[in-house]
Amino acid sequence: MLLSLLPMVLAAQTNHEEHADWQQLMEQLMDLDDDESGEAWEQQYEQLADLYEQKIDLATATREELEQLPFLRAEQVEQLCEYLYRYGPMQSLGELAMIESLDAQTRQLLAQFVKLGTATTARPASSLQKRGDQKASAYNDSVYNRKQPFFPSGETKGGLLLTARIPFYERRGDKNGYLGYPYRHTLRYTMNLNRHLRFGLVGAQDSGEPFFSNKNTLGYDHYSFYAQARRLGRLKTLVVGHYRLRLGLGGVICNNLYLGKLSMFDRVGRITTAITPHSSRMSANYLQGAAATIALSGDLDLTAFVSYRKIDATLAGDSAIRTRLATGYHRTPSEMERKNNASEWLMGGRLSWQHGHWQAGLTALANGYDLPLQGVSEVGQGTSSYRAIYPEGKTFGNVGIDYGYHGRRLSLSGETAIDKEGALATINTLSFRPVATLRLMAVQRFYSYHYHALHASSFGESGNVQNESGVLLGATWQAAPHLQLLAYTDYAYFPWARYQVSQSSHATDHLLQLRWRHRQLTLLARYRLRLQQRDDSSVETDGIPPLVTRSQHRLRLAVGYDLGRLTTRTQLDAAFSHTPHQATTATNSRGWMLGQTADYRWRRLMLSVHVAYFHTDDYDSRLYAYERNLRYAFSFPAYFDHGLRGALYASYSLGRHFTAAAKLSTTHYFDRSTIGTGLQQIDGSTQTDLELQLGWRL
Repeated sequence: MLLSLLPMVLAAQTNHEEHADWQQLMEQLMDLDDDESGEAWEQQYEQLADLYEQKIDLATATREELEQLPFLRAEQVEQLCEYLYRYGPMQSLGELAMIESLDAQTRQLLAQFVKLGTATTARPASSLQKRGDQKASAYNDSVYNRKQPFFPSGETKGGLLLTARIPFYERRGDKNGYLGYPYRHTLRYTMNLNRHLRFGLVGAQDSGEPFFSNKNTLGYDHYSFYAQARRLGRLKTLVVGHYRLRLGLGGVICNNLYLGKLSMFDRVGRITTAITPHSSRMSANYLQGAAATIALSGDLDLTAFVSYRKIDATLAGDSAIRTRLATGYHRTPSEMERKNNASEWLMGGRLSWQHGHWQAGLTALANGYDLPLQGVSEVGQGTSSYRAIYPEGKTFGNVGIDYGYHGRRLSLSGETAIDKEGALATINTLSFRPVATLRLMAVQRFYSYHYHALHASSFGESGNVQNESGVLLGATWQAAPHLQLLAYTDYAYFPWARYQVSQSSHATDHLLQLRWRHRQLTLLARYRLRLQQRDDSSVETDGIPPLVTRSQHRLRLAVGYDLGRLTTRTQLDAAFSHTPHQATTATNSRGWMLGQTADYRWRRLMLSVHVAYFHTDDYDSRLYAYERNLRYAFSFPAYFDHGLRGALYASYSLGRHFTAAAKLSTTHYFDRSTIGTGLQQIDGSTQTDLELQLGWRL
């Protein structure tokens, strides 16, 4: 009797979870903290918005599809696959509560990106009892071994989304300097012929860029196009056009940008083979060509990829590439001259093996340019000495092996790679749960300053796989049913100079966070201390330069309340920065911000209001806060100096096929008469933008 009632009880338990807001939940779970991951989160939100629209069918989901969700840890994916294989398709999303490693907040978020699907069939209550020691890998095999037509039929879905931003101010470049008008706009078209075939096109235009003029004779400054096929016989994934890759732990290649240490802390050890379409408006950090993964056997997959594309660069005459550019801006004649003036090719492959809880992979990559990358001929002790370890030459190559074990209590993973000169990069992680409520984690990395992997991105201070070694120790503890503690300490050493640091240096990063959730109320308290220590060669005692330490303190207190249709969040942020210039002189910078957000949902209407008052000494004590934005858009502005920020967002669904949304935002400064510098300068103390979006769905 109890087992027969369990699905209904679980369904009722998570009825609210299924109708929560994924953007709110993502911001709370991933804990956006500062600017170390702003651009990466914009790209990640675009990918999540795509996944939210498509939904992963739990009746037919594969491991690779679940691994696209960045908030799931390796053992959570493992246990979810294992549950689906043991008990069959879920009858209710409430069954997610049966998976031990999924906490309530993760279940809420996961419910936004999955569906039960039409393949779900009635299941007797006795099936909730364990059916033998079936492993998660067997689940993946069973999904792919189902007979499928090569060109399956299915429901056709798609849509067109138009977005525009209108500024209510004039910049200096708008008067004289920029080639185009001040409006930013984007076109996004997608078509899903069935759950196996998908096509997409994105056209993007930044403010100040020419439209149907200059080099942009085809209209938009940037186009992204792709065609994707999934699960056609042994073909797991195929993407033709623009795409991104993440292989292993990112030490050889990872086009998904680094999300920041705090966001990646709980998920760093997840080994993946991910090929995703580049459906972003960002005109950098993607590949162009084709990539595919084929199942060679039940445990062994082969991935192959090839890419050729034009890139932006500054050239040293006609003989070398001085700097590769990733801004994507083409607003001025000089920026337009750098557009697509160099070429890059790339090819490689990966063999990945997975059996039970074990997995391993071998990745090889070769890439090069039509002109050699220019090195630095002379290295001094000035601020440019960090450029001496920049890659130099015309061709590059990397080979890496990765390895992992993911059990219920213990997870181990790692990747070791070398470049064509033999330089080494390695990262290794350990996760251990001695009891269900406590998770311990350690991350070790060593990235030689000689190591060159031009498309790599992995865990570290900045995400760059070069010039860093370190160890992180951390823990998450469910101290009480409603109280969770997260803490870590990280030590990093940089043997070579870095930007604005002309000597070797080392840094420590410490964080303590408490989150209390009970029914509708959520309380958050977080303190973060970052220390950077370097030798000060300008002052010596007995020939030994003193150590100089820069410190950054950040504090966040937040209160959230959920009343169903209405949710509110009050947040207080404070920052203190101590920056020494020499052994005896230093500057201090202080700042604080108080913000209030309220979201209201009623049937097809969504309203959101955000207000923030901020007061900082300067940019060194800047503060950040997430605010709601339009679909496929991410807003995480920096607050500094003295001012007031306000934003009003509204969206409405006009039946099943049409949606409309708008956002009006304004920032007013009390201590200045101009905003910005150079061509971006606004002659006034207020900056106001209106963003509009219209969507049509099949």
